[in-house]
Amino acid sequence: MTFSKLSKLVLALGASAALAACGNSDSSNDSTDTSSDSTTEAAAITGPISVISREEGSGTRDAFVEATGVMADDIDNTTAAATIMNGTDQVMTAVADDPNAIGYISLGSLNDTVKAVSVDGVEATEENVASGDYAISRPFNIVYQGELEGVVADFHDFIFSEEGQAIVLDEGFVQAKADAEAYAGDGSQSGTINIVGSTSVSPVMEKLAEAYEELNSGVQINITSNGSSAGVKAATDGTADLGMASRALADDETDVTAEAIAIDGVAVIVNPENGVSDLSLATVASIFTGETTNWEDTAQ
Repeated sequence: MTFSKLSKLVLALGASAALAACGNSDSSNDSTDTSSDSTTEAAAITGPISVISREEGSGTRDAFVEATGVMADDIDNTTAAATIMNGTDQVMTAVADDPNAIGYISLGSLNDTVKAVSVDGVEATEENVASGDYAISRPFNIVYQGELEGVVADFHDFIFSEEGQAIVLDEGFVQAKADAEAYAGDGSQSGTINIVGSTSVSPVMEKLAEAYEELNSGVQINITSNGSSAGVKAATDGTADLGMASRALADDETDVTAEAIAIDGVAVIVNPENGVSDLSLATVASIFTGETTNWEDTAQ
């Protein structure tokens, strides 16, 4: 074979090898891309559903069971198999620690340790709560007896002022009063205000209290978070100046006044590893009543 022919053969073999290498590289890249895509999507969860619920007397529970239909004929039909938690943080921790868990919390408390699912195709957002498109929502109420006076009345005015309702919005809730006027206080208020009740309302109330105390340095606001029913009772018996309730008043709670300071959605939450992103309201109800007990039975 002449040198010229040998050179041509080597060049041809080199080109073929290069093309093969390119082909292998593309194939490898395609495989890598596919693998990458599969790891970013949460897998479908199968097996028993771990139901996480709030305690009796929780305003969040009352609003949830009423809106979903878990309550029927004034009977709360939450499954006896549910694990009961006594606060929002406990529910979130339980769901974050269990890939098969489902629970519900205040929309304003939602963070990336858990995942909110859509209900009937509607995401749990402030906008959808405000429009009424999201099915599970409730008022954040302050509860009190008679006519408010002095520093408590002034704090009430601050809550419903432009500044107070801006805090409500900043904390992720729907404003109860969108056209509020500016706070008219002169910073001269003094005294102590005791507020008791809902663990869901407490975070936004704490922000309102901090802002009010900055404007009125002579005021101290004490907040106790122990549930909506406890808040209504404290307001009724006079052991608190204001109660907090994340639900409407019951028919027998007639000795107090309730005013909504914000509107909140109740988010249905699952573990971030759970591939479920949307559940029908009927399916949510059937899970919490114990009718549906396995994740594979929730497919729509």
